[in-house]
Amino acid sequence: MKKREHENVIEISGLFKDYLSGGITVHALNGIDLQVKKGEFTAIAGPSGSGKTTLLNIIGGIDRPGSGEVRVTGVNLNMMKERELSDLRLNRIGFIFQAYNLIPVLTAIENVEYILLLQGVDKEERRVRSESILRAVGLEKEMNRRPAEISGGQQQRVAVARAIVSKPEIILADEPTANLDQKTGASLLDLMKKLNEEIGTTFIFSTHDRMVMKSARRLINLCDGTIVSRVK
Repeated sequence: MKKREHENVIEISGLFKDYLSGGITVHALNGIDLQVKKGEFTAIAGPSGSGKTTLLNIIGGIDRPGSGEVRVTGVNLNMMKERELSDLRLNRIGFIFQAYNLIPVLTAIENVEYILLLQGVDKEERRVRSESILRAVGLEKEMNRRPAEISGGQQQRVAVARAIVSKPEIILADEPTANLDQKTGASLLDLMKKLNEEIGTTFIFSTHDRMVMKSARRLINLCDGTIVSRVK
């Protein structure tokens, strides 16, 4: 029997996705086959328009494939209803979006707490865990500020804290260091690597950042919706 850390948490076969743009069909993904094992720290790289974000969105159940099969933690996403996909995202997948996607009327700590609130974590534990993770990303002085009152880099750190506070099995990160200076980006990568190593959280990044690519234990290169190389 295989150990849990060697199991595939993501299995993709024959994945295609097309979009219509201005009456023209855009082939975003063209026959992707991919397996990701539990505990991987993987980067997906490629030029703009190569399909990186589309692939992450389909893995996370935000978007639906045109054809092909996608299994996450053993579950076939094609067979899941929207409510089931929502529950999967809430309890097993963390997201770090390039556009942050913070709730503007909530403070930094309230944004981080929100995922724990939805999960039913009690108030005291929510506050303790959220304060701890915000300190870990260097935002102890910004906890009570709203997104509009902090910088873009600080907003991204709040988004990272929100994604990891519930310790999900998988974290999907779309260009997580894009708006950060090198020092801040490096510290966040160190934090995510620590979570990966100590808890076994699986990380998949889409990125243009050489620092992220070098930190990854596995690099997958996309071009025109096709995997053109895999480097371990």
